[in-house]
Amino acid sequence: MIFHATQRLGLLSLVMCLSECVCLSECVADDKLALSVFIDQNLEQTFEKVGVTPAPLVGDSEFARRVTLDLAGRIPTPKELKEFLADIDVGKRERLVDQLMVSEDYSFHARNELDIQLLARLQWNNEWRAYLLQAIREHRSWDRLFSEILLPEKMRPDDKGAVAFLRQRANDLDAMTNDTSTLLFGVNIACAKCHDHPLVADWHQDHYFGFAKFFKRTFATRSGLVAERFEGDIKFTTTLGEEKRAAFMFLNGESIVEPELSRSAEEWTEIRAKIKQSESNDKADPPPVPSFSPREQLVSLALDSNKSNLLARNAANRIWARLMGRGLIHPIDQMHSENPASHPKLLDHLTTELADHDYDTRVLIRGIVLSDAYSRDSSLPDSSQLPSPEWFAVRTPRPLTPFQYSLSLWVASRNPDSLPGRDKPADWPKIREQWEQRAEQFARRFEIPEEHFQVSVEEALLLSNSPQIEGEFLRNQSDTLVGYLQTVGDEPRIIDAAFFNVLARDPKEEERAIVRFYLGARGDRRDQAIQQWVWALLTSAEFRFNH
Repeated sequence: MIFHATQRLGLLSLVMCLSECVCLSECVADDKLALSVFIDQNLEQTFEKVGVTPAPLVGDSEFARRVTLDLAGRIPTPKELKEFLADIDVGKRERLVDQLMVSEDYSFHARNELDIQLLARLQWNNEWRAYLLQAIREHRSWDRLFSEILLPEKMRPDDKGAVAFLRQRANDLDAMTNDTSTLLFGVNIACAKCHDHPLVADWHQDHYFGFAKFFKRTFATRSGLVAERFEGDIKFTTTLGEEKRAAFMFLNGESIVEPELSRSAEEWTEIRAKIKQSESNDKADPPPVPSFSPREQLVSLALDSNKSNLLARNAANRIWARLMGRGLIHPIDQMHSENPASHPKLLDHLTTELADHDYDTRVLIRGIVLSDAYSRDSSLPDSSQLPSPEWFAVRTPRPLTPFQYSLSLWVASRNPDSLPGRDKPADWPKIREQWEQRAEQFARRFEIPEEHFQVSVEEALLLSNSPQIEGEFLRNQSDTLVGYLQTVGDEPRIIDAAFFNVLARDPKEEERAIVRFYLGARGDRRDQAIQQWVWALLTSAEFRFNH
């Protein structure tokens, strides 16, 4: 069951009074909410230490909107929300989370999030997106996905999608080096290319060029495959003018030595000729495969948790940041000794939980969204100054991602009677895929949000002037919200229905008064007034953010 505020406070008090445990999960190992409790215990200790009073927990409608956006990639349908609000069971939040996490909506949204993290800022690739969707549906673990995208020719040789991460960057050694280190390990070593990092003792030129050497031999064939050469070295010059030969070095300093293999001149000539043919002729045979694979060595080093589990640590930090608005290590690509986690024990615990559960990211996601930390309000009741965001005492609003926004615009602008509730039709996977395809035209035009996001001029003009927006979301027809509101008749019901459909809440009294005045002043053009009012709700800051 889910713990409400008073229940959870009592539980936290009990936990904090227990004898010192190595980790909370040892005390409540069989409790499905053990991770959620650990999160709240850790943050509560911080609140007491720094003298911060956390924001109260949000109500059911706010929680349902927030978690549906985070797990399904869209706002809840009016029927879904009404059914959730009508449920009086104390465990309904936990049940909603579990329902969402086994839904087709979850698979599509998780695919979209991974696409944003790994490729979408460089290109749109339908084969890659299909590969990710299938991987999510099959519940492939994060370490498996990591291995597949760095070793596609070995692990997914017939999958044209898996190769996209490397193929898009294959002609740019710096891109392969920097993107792999930041996106997959949370480590930005770009500054160490020209000199040892001036501010971070962790990163030297040896790290940059040693990591780059794992990718030096990677190339893309003419037919779109990714392969490795049999040779390829990196030499660099230090700031002292010394020329050095890079060793294969992982980010934690662990190095490997390439075994020496002797080949005749004839063998080298044949190998180089075949590789050259594969680069220039899309009909050529696949290139020969070397017995020593630098990328395979990199994957092996990364998965050796006894050395340094940067892979799990980065994944845990990014999952936390995606759901909470900020990483425990922030910025999320600056994982080093000079930038410690705001809550070191919590990040260590999340990392361990992920690795111990075979890199199943759903374990972390479920634990986070069922914590009090996730359910806190984004404002304080007394309007006092907000505490530092690193304490996670108050919710950090997050701009919707392109697909979240586009899909939510679609859901919010539909006739509520046309949308399903919790129980989905048998063909729901097909329907959700159609929604994705429909949303794509706008998703590809919306900016992928970064920190300090502001709505772009392009987006503002699109929402204000585009006939596509009017035709897609503001039509006065039976299948749209605008058309539905025209048939309601009763003004209070019109106002309530629009707020509930779009903002997933009931209007406040002052909001009702404003809308009544607006509609009354335009009684001679009621159709246009309703249309313009719905547009104002759809383009509001409240709708644009997950708060």
